[in-house]
Amino acid sequence: MTTIPNADPVDAAAADDFGDHFVLTCRPLKPGCTLTDTARFGDVRWNLGPAMFQEQMKSLTLDFESIPVTYRLTVKLLCYAMLSGELPINESRPGVASIRRHLVELKRFTVWLDQQGSPHRPLRALTGVDLAAYAGHLSVVLRSAASREVAEVAVRLLWRYRSVLPHDHLILDPLDADGWGNSTRRRRGENTTDRIPEQIMGPLLMWCLRFVDDFAPDIVAARSLWRATRNDSGDSPLRPGELPARLNAVLDSYRVSGRPLPGRSRGSVNFAAVAREVGCSPGALNKGPARAQIEAAAAANGVTASPVLDLPVNGRLDGQPWLSSIGMGFDDPTGVVPLSILLQAACYIVIAYLSGMRDSEIKHLRRGCVRTHRDSAGTPYRRTATSLAFKGEADPTGVSATWVIGAPAARAVTVLEQLQPPHVDTLFRPLGNNVLDTAQAGAQDVARTNHLLNELMTWINNYCLSRGRRDGIPPMPGGRMQTRQFRRTLAWHIARRPGGAIAGAIQYRHLSIQMFEGYAGTSDSGFRAEVEAEQALARGEHLLTMTTGHDHHAVTGPAAAEAHRRLTDFADQARFTGTVITDNPRLKRLMQTRDPDIYPGTYNTCVFDPSKAMCQPRPDSHGTIRPIHASCQPLDCSNTALTTDNRAALRAEVDRIDDELAQRPPLPPLLAHRLTVRRGKITAYLARHEAESTG
Repeated sequence: MTTIPNADPVDAAAADDFGDHFVLTCRPLKPGCTLTDTARFGDVRWNLGPAMFQEQMKSLTLDFESIPVTYRLTVKLLCYAMLSGELPINESRPGVASIRRHLVELKRFTVWLDQQGSPHRPLRALTGVDLAAYAGHLSVVLRSAASREVAEVAVRLLWRYRSVLPHDHLILDPLDADGWGNSTRRRRGENTTDRIPEQIMGPLLMWCLRFVDDFAPDIVAARSLWRATRNDSGDSPLRPGELPARLNAVLDSYRVSGRPLPGRSRGSVNFAAVAREVGCSPGALNKGPARAQIEAAAAANGVTASPVLDLPVNGRLDGQPWLSSIGMGFDDPTGVVPLSILLQAACYIVIAYLSGMRDSEIKHLRRGCVRTHRDSAGTPYRRTATSLAFKGEADPTGVSATWVIGAPAARAVTVLEQLQPPHVDTLFRPLGNNVLDTAQAGAQDVARTNHLLNELMTWINNYCLSRGRRDGIPPMPGGRMQTRQFRRTLAWHIARRPGGAIAGAIQYRHLSIQMFEGYAGTSDSGFRAEVEAEQALARGEHLLTMTTGHDHHAVTGPAAAEAHRRLTDFADQARFTGTVITDNPRLKRLMQTRDPDIYPGTYNTCVFDPSKAMCQPRPDSHGTIRPIHASCQPLDCSNTALTTDNRAALRAEVDRIDDELAQRPPLPPLLAHRLTVRRGKITAYLARHEAESTG
């Protein structure tokens, strides 16, 4: 057998069968990677980097050295089976990141087993009592139900893959042991991601749009000038004897203007910045009479926190420049590098919140990814962004997909293109102190993005505090914001359509219709289902309020009797042992099993019957026929029921029509005729149904 440099001595028993096998044999490899350079089964560490195509993910390694010797071979065989080996019937090959997570939990399990006082005990000897004891251990060390589920799933692989684990495996399903599966059964079908509260998302989105629309031109211009300044070779163009005169001229300009000299965050003079103004090397000023002159000028005028770029600040906030100047220092909160990084984070938030894209999809946006669709008159009617989709796709290299986005998200992409040098296509390539921008690093990883999102919030709040502003961002419940929260939050906001700053930033109805188009047929984003789930929950809450407040007794209209029957049944189903449902998971399950198909609206409440509907209903993401609210005809459809609020809205509509008809000069005859007809129709409809009662 070939000698393996990274060999694992524990695998001697399996060396003849697996030792030389490449563990990534069945995995596509990145361009430039060859199979002969990848890990073999006999290695103690398997580098998964060559098989990882998502640029925002760090290269991962499967390290088996910390797995107890008794179980190491079995764990390696399991990981090999998931990566490239034979799979059990009905098992699909997991992603490499999932296998890495499984290994972390397999280590937790095997180390726990090794510490139970029975060394070298094989997995096949474990009983339900042993597995129940481990479930109890997990309940102590892992508080999160989601974390316990991840741990349970990994251990259960030792039973699910038993047919390809000849040396050792579990002989009973852990789900049959006490304490197992509770987290899985409780969480199945429920989105447990915390959404960002509206009182946080509103001001955060407002500030991010300020960065994209108002501050970005200054930051982009400053970054361009910073690159040009830093790329200066620093060679002195001065002839011998010219240095003293040139230095005196520069220092005189500071004395006359009273400006502070360029400095550093520690309060010392930045000699490199002064040298660039003089036109010499920093070393020429850092000694002798020149240094003494500069330090004397600094003592008289003071120094800045960092050198200031010679560039006007044009962006305005409340009619005033948003900054007095932009510096060059890396530690300066108003320096070009920190501001560039914060601008990139602001663009991320705008795109993530206004598109519904996942983090992996955002991180694969490339220069030129946005397309503006125009009608025959040249007017934009749609904007789309193209990237790669990974979740739910069979191809680990990603599938090209298209999202419909709004104008603010498109502007954010344009800003990202301006932030990166022209030769860089990856828009979320990390921004830092690299002046030449020659390093072709991948996209920012999730941990770094999460950090920057919270850094942006901190910067905004410090900015507001220093200027006495009251539009800062409240603290996040739980402490920190995460990338995965934006998609969940957008689904909630589309379903609820809140007001405030968010409503001013996007049109929910427009976005919800466009986003439901998904990936233009190339993939299934799942976003439509998330919005529909939020809408069902909002409906359920509204219907519970109607039933507990007995508002359904005041319902009138063609479908009033049917509405009363369905709402009464819904109220009965909502009560368990005399207690009304108050928690969202139970309400979601109720809406999934006992949905009364009643849809509250402004002008009517739809008691949906597809055979009578005039709105051309269509299937939702699960194939269930639902009404189309955009095509609702409340005055003509026999599915209409009227609540007290509906009737009040119709009366208010009559009042608005009266105001329009009373305008002077009068409306055009055709428009006035149509409004008059509509007024008469609403008035007659109200006269027929306002006095009705269902008892």
